[in-house]
Amino acid sequence: MFLFFNDTGDKTEEPTPHRLREARRKGQVFKSMELNSAINILGVMSLLMIFSSVAFQGIEDAFNLFIGSMLSFPLSFSNTQVVFNEALTRFLSIMAPVFAVALVVGVASNLVQVGFLASTEQMSPQLKRLNPLEGVKKIVSKKALFEMVKSLVKISVISAVTYFFLQSRLETLLLLANQTAETSLHVFWQTMTTLGMIVGAVFILIAFMDYLFQRHEHKTSLKMSQKEIKDEHKHLEGDPLVKSKLREKQRQVAKERMLQDVPSADVVITNPTDLAVALTYREGEDSAPRVVAMGAAVIARRIREIAEEHEVPVIENKPIAQMLWKHSDIGEEIPIELYQAVAEIMAMVYQMREKSYF
Repeated sequence: MFLFFNDTGDKTEEPTPHRLREARRKGQVFKSMELNSAINILGVMSLLMIFSSVAFQGIEDAFNLFIGSMLSFPLSFSNTQVVFNEALTRFLSIMAPVFAVALVVGVASNLVQVGFLASTEQMSPQLKRLNPLEGVKKIVSKKALFEMVKSLVKISVISAVTYFFLQSRLETLLLLANQTAETSLHVFWQTMTTLGMIVGAVFILIAFMDYLFQRHEHKTSLKMSQKEIKDEHKHLEGDPLVKSKLREKQRQVAKERMLQDVPSADVVITNPTDLAVALTYREGEDSAPRVVAMGAAVIARRIREIAEEHEVPVIENKPIAQMLWKHSDIGEEIPIELYQAVAEIMAMVYQMREKSYF
């Protein structure tokens, strides 16, 4: 009886896009090694079947060279070494395309499954790998059981396929004893390449099941609990409490900066107690009066106090104050529809200043 360690716990939620991106960045991706092997076998066997005549002729020439040279030259270490090196060179030249195809197919199958990924995360030292409990979890995990069953099924199926295939060709293979070496090699070559294609096809079926299992296990391992999703959201979007405090701090700074501009205002228009809007106009710089401060309730009262302290005129005009509050913003010029009304107030303020000078 197997005891499985469940690492997911209450992790029932699908992984978020951020979790998937982070896992990929760390090199935590899924792929089926069985699929790589199956595609490699089929690719190599397809190449050997397509170019079987060329490859077979090359192997035959190398074989004849080796055997013929050994029989015609005096037997010595130097002669043997020369003949062996020549035969090996010819053999490698024949097999080079096979090795190249195996390499290209192996790289391509990995790219198709994983894509281009360069990560050093998996190579970095991790203390949890030294934890005996982690090792036990891997040994008695569902994945370990699947790998064991998969290996047994693979060995059993491939052995059965090989047995029945060779049994069906047994009579033909036994007759090779009375055939020439060339004929025997041709039949043997054809038998092996055909068997390789059949084994490759069986591997594809096993690899497909392995691929589905690896994908399922990968998604399961990345599942998240609701708490983890909330923590991730806080990390990405910011803690609501921290954001609230930050916004409050920003408002406080903006309010202090705004109140510092009240002494430079030309006039403060009030509601009279609920609202206060401070305006300024610099001839040659502004095309219209500009709002330098505005506020309601406590802030409105503070704006009036600062205006009185610095002898800035405070004018009560409820309709204009309300319209400025609704349609204006700090640092912006007043709406065009208020030009006339505000101009009259500014003109009155300038007249008051001129009278105070005389």
